[in-house]
Amino acid sequence: MEVMRSQKKASSALTSSNGVSTLTLYRSAPTLEVRLEDFERFAVDRLLVLRGISDGLARGKKPDEMDKLVIDLWKAHMRHPQASEVNNKDIISHFVLRLVYCRSEELRKWFLSMESTLFRYRFRSVNSDVHLSLMTELGIPYKVVSQKEFEDLREQLNLVARSANQPLPTPNGLYKVSFEEVPELVATRKVFIQKGYAYVALNQVVSFVVPHFRSHLSKALVLTNRKWTSMIREQEKDRLTPIVEALATSYLGPDYSQDKEVGEISLKDIDQVARTSFPLCMQHLFNTLRDDHHLKHGGRMQLGLFLKGVGLKLDDALAFWKTEFSQKVGAERFDKEYAYSIRHNYGKEGKRTDYTPYSCQKIILSTPGVGDHHGCPYRHFSEENLRAALGKMGVSSRALEDVIEKARNRHYQLACTLTFEALHASSCDAGINHPNQYFSDSQKILKEKNMSTD
Repeated sequence: MEVMRSQKKASSALTSSNGVSTLTLYRSAPTLEVRLEDFERFAVDRLLVLRGISDGLARGKKPDEMDKLVIDLWKAHMRHPQASEVNNKDIISHFVLRLVYCRSEELRKWFLSMESTLFRYRFRSVNSDVHLSLMTELGIPYKVVSQKEFEDLREQLNLVARSANQPLPTPNGLYKVSFEEVPELVATRKVFIQKGYAYVALNQVVSFVVPHFRSHLSKALVLTNRKWTSMIREQEKDRLTPIVEALATSYLGPDYSQDKEVGEISLKDIDQVARTSFPLCMQHLFNTLRDDHHLKHGGRMQLGLFLKGVGLKLDDALAFWKTEFSQKVGAERFDKEYAYSIRHNYGKEGKRTDYTPYSCQKIILSTPGVGDHHGCPYRHFSEENLRAALGKMGVSSRALEDVIEKARNRHYQLACTLTFEALHASSCDAGINHPNQYFSDSQKILKEKNMSTD
């Protein structure tokens, strides 16, 4: 099937001043056919951009750092072998993810926030001509301030700019809009107001354009959800629906089915590496198993596949689980009821599927019940229990408060990243996205430290 060649009628696209990307308002979905492989691949590439932005915001990056981050993310993930197709990729990926993230309030909220932030920083990179075109397309009423009016108000404009620590306005690039359009600027006293108009400088235009973009997208997501539930999901159940439903929780990194860099771990080393290199979710499961000699299915799957990924061979895995479970259920019952599922995880039973360890995203979204111990401690533990668990791991009191604060604000993977950094005295710029990544990075750091002390 042919990918679209032009999108001018569906939504105007505007080139940024640095030539990095185009800026599109996504006012209406394109009526075209897209190859299935492009449908998914473009969406994954855009998702990498949005998740990178989310991580940057959670880490408290400053506006100038976010500027650079957004440009770098866009360059890294939104390229296309054919330059003429870059804008098409932008539009297709946005509308695919709109389908993906329209399906619940929580998903809509995240997507709306990340897309609005992406638009904000891309908007900052385009010139004034583009600003005016966007304002016109969004239907924002504005007037360009004339030279005479500017001169008449110069003193008042400069006074407001100085008090707000803003650049002094210039005759070119000053606009009048209704003060109701810029409540944020009015509340913070960053604009001069006269006769119901706010006098907005070029560098402030973003403050009233982004809310219009956000409002349009918010309404569009609700409408898309209605179409999805009433029609699209059923119509596309054998083709697009599985892709759409998987993308929101998809893990986009290595699968860690076997950590080739770290190698194998043996039973005699497992307790030591659990203390030094298991993330909190796996340490909790491991310690619970050692103490209670049993885990429910969810815990067995989460820990079992993790151990497989860090290099525990099938025979050692069977011996490990049997040693623990036989203390509670007996060796005979273990062989009858539990050994099969372990062999199954290693691809030795059933469909012979080689199952991969769970990613952070999958673990965070799990719903452990009473008596379960799987899931993400940063999400599922009470604050009191989380503090105790982190203290037991050896996280210092100063770092602990930062971790708790991130968990409280639902930045669970960043909380885990901060835990890693505190315990290893090493930065993790890429962030923790997978328990087996945590283990692999930990082992590398520890081995390097051991080599330097030899």
